[in-house]
Order: sequence, then C-alpha cells, then structure tokens
Amino acid sequence: MEKVTIDNVDGFMSAASVTRPVGKALGTSDVAINYYELAPGDSFSPGLHTHFDQEEVFYVQSGTATFETKEEDVVVEAGEIVRFAPGDYQRGHNHGDERVVAVALGAPAESESGELLRDCPECDEQTQHWMRIPDEKNVVEVYCLTCDTVTGTMD
Repeated sequence: MEKVTIDNVDGFMSAASVTRPVGKALGTSDVAINYYELAPGDSFSPGLHTHFDQEEVFYVQSGTATFETKEEDVVVEAGEIVRFAPGDYQRGHNHGDERVVAVALGAPAESESGELLRDCPECDEQTQHWMRIPDEKNVVEVYCLTCDTVTGTMD
C-alpha cells in the first residue's frame, strides 16, 4: 500500500496552475493519476489533443470545467465525471470565475501515441504541435511540427 498527501507531491510545468503527478508518487504502473488546479483562464493541456492508446477520465471536485472536443463543448461541474476514449480529441478549460480542482486518470499509465493540435500563425492553420524544454530555460515550449514556430510556453 502507498499513501501520499497531494500537497506534498512536486508539480511540473503545464497549462494548469497546479499539476501534480500523483500516480507516479504512488508508484502506479497501470494507471496515470494527475491532480490539477486550474485558475480562471487555465486549461488542462496546451491544445486540443488525443491519446491513441490511452483513455482518460476527469473527475471535477470543484468548479466547472468545459471540455472542447471536435464535435461539441461538454460542461463538467463539481461532482461529475467525464470519459474520453482512445482517439477522442479534447481540451479542458476553466472558463469560469472559480478555481477548478480535478483529478485525471489515464489507462494505460504511459501513452506512447498521441497528437496535439494548435493554431499556428506562421502556417495560418491548425497544425500538429509538440512540446520541448529548451536548453537552460525553465519553460516548456509548444511548437509547430510543420515550421518549428513556438506558439506557446508554460512555466
């Protein structure tokens, strides 16, 4: 058995104000568990994305999260859960005035195949993106795979 206190788990840079890899702290091998806090305007990820080999479940503990999908926006309120199958595109946002607190589960724990879509001003269209940490910088850059333009940063 393993037990951790969420506030004691070191976070990492992401599009959310707080992201804590609780599953790694617990030593889970078959499921990823991440704790999130989204300030107004934050999102769970830097773009519309999918995992082709992982399903994701989000439990919203407080606040209201709006998940953008290719088909529609889905509003998930405190006490509600939403599931995305492998291959479903989604991006969760906090469009409200109240902080969103949520837990995300992903299975299997490690996703090896996915896609991140964002608008690229250089390409003038939505393109595939990925993330990198530049040498000697304390930020994550989100960049276009077509033209290498940086379209966002997370710190």
